[in-house]
Amino acid sequence: MVMAAVPVAAVLAADVVKTANGSVEGVTEPSGIEVYRGIPFAAPPTGGLRWKPPQPVANWEGVRKAAQFGPRCEQAPIFGDMNFRSSGMGEDCLYLNVWTPGGARGSATGTGGLPVLVYFYGGGFVAGDGSEPRYDGESMARRGVVALTVNYRLGVFGFMAHPELSQESAQHASGNYALLDMAAALQWVQKNIAAFGGDPRKVTIAGESAGSIAVSALMASPLSKELIAGAIGESGALIAPTLPPVPLAKAEAIGAAFASGLGAASLAALRAMPTAEIQAAAAKLPVGHFPAAIDGYLLPRTPAEIFAAGAQARVPLLVGWNSEEGGARAILGGGEPTPAALEKGLRGIYGGRTDEALKLYGGTTAAEVRQAATDLAGDRFIAFSTWKWADLHGRTGGRSVYRYLYARPRPEMVPAMGNAVAGLAGGVVRGADTPAVRPAPAQGAVHSAEIEYAMGNLPTNKVYAWSAEDYKVSEVMQAFFANFVKTGNPNGVALPEWPAANAGDGVSLMRIDVESRAEREAHRARYLFLDSVYGAPAK
Repeated sequence: MVMAAVPVAAVLAADVVKTANGSVEGVTEPSGIEVYRGIPFAAPPTGGLRWKPPQPVANWEGVRKAAQFGPRCEQAPIFGDMNFRSSGMGEDCLYLNVWTPGGARGSATGTGGLPVLVYFYGGGFVAGDGSEPRYDGESMARRGVVALTVNYRLGVFGFMAHPELSQESAQHASGNYALLDMAAALQWVQKNIAAFGGDPRKVTIAGESAGSIAVSALMASPLSKELIAGAIGESGALIAPTLPPVPLAKAEAIGAAFASGLGAASLAALRAMPTAEIQAAAAKLPVGHFPAAIDGYLLPRTPAEIFAAGAQARVPLLVGWNSEEGGARAILGGGEPTPAALEKGLRGIYGGRTDEALKLYGGTTAAEVRQAATDLAGDRFIAFSTWKWADLHGRTGGRSVYRYLYARPRPEMVPAMGNAVAGLAGGVVRGADTPAVRPAPAQGAVHSAEIEYAMGNLPTNKVYAWSAEDYKVSEVMQAFFANFVKTGNPNGVALPEWPAANAGDGVSLMRIDVESRAEREAHRARYLFLDSVYGAPAK
């Protein structure tokens, strides 16, 4: 059913809420949900604050209108299918958005307030924004959750380390500004969420892809691990081979080389350069060029080491990945899916361990070879790191871990999309951005396919021809997520029973599809093999 647009004049102001820095006035949606958009949680990281940890917001007088999303953080149009509702783009971008059922204002401590979901967007740490419709918090708020999306610095502005930056830092650290932004947002939540009806003791952090990677880091960091009551990770952890952190000295060397390439002889010169000039140079570099750093401050050790030692946030974790996180071409190249092509691909990766790998990722028919290559591509891209995160936390975290495999493929695009290719962010890529070689049609759930289902936002995506089955999947998945945010347990009335994963062989997981069901882990041997390849900490 298509809903008629609500006239601008019909939009009602929401209650004025007093935050620690000043009062804000949002809007009330036709559903009754109150929305407060574009609330600053840190000072603009511009000028002398470029490449500094987030600083406190200046207080304001009067009532600040919070009807529009703030600017998105500086980024290149890397993912042609991303859809933003933000008011422009720039370095002044540290804003968050709140969706609340309203009428549930708590005390100063939030006693009796609603559970809170803080969601961090994906985009490889180089793109994305809290205004994207797929992350919209209204549907979650209708389920009794105060939902937030948070902007954080990206790419060169979010991760560049540099020797001079470390020298000027009281912590002798640099880089990781994106993660520091998220930690600052969680501090803001602790101070302010009760005024929006939320309970600061019941904060669950969540994210997909880069957002999920960030959640794993925030669970590990001493700056944020005490600020959360639960965590949700959708595809990704800050564990090799997925954008692993590097020693600070290496991150500094990468930053110094970038500055030299720009002709900047000093940090002052770098800070004086126009935003567009820095962004243009960074946009020519591959995703992940500026890695997270083991800086001794936000990350005293790698997350894998912190989780292995049991020094992470001891909170319930709901975590999983999708059935087609990668494509077979990443292993097979452009050739036909034959056993010989698969062996060649594996030999180029694993050398003397190829026979071992073929026992786990092998096949004799074209279909088997294609599936094995797809599985390996997804495992190498992001599934293994997510598995390792879940496995470590299940062993050392002292709280329940709920694992899922999301398997519902997206439906066909609506006919109006014409000659377009599905993009990673749920939209389409067409025109000049359309790949010259069209990828093979997905047989499973591709990377990021679950977001609209989990957040209850299928109606916001007009690209795909959603069916009654898709809405059924979304109803179940969103109920799982909402229950977890409320109680630390996804189980509830009229839902398939989801057992917690244990720490040994035979780990349980929830296969989320049209008919969701609990299963036993079938591919542990694959992940143990990859564990030995990537040299993760011993169990």
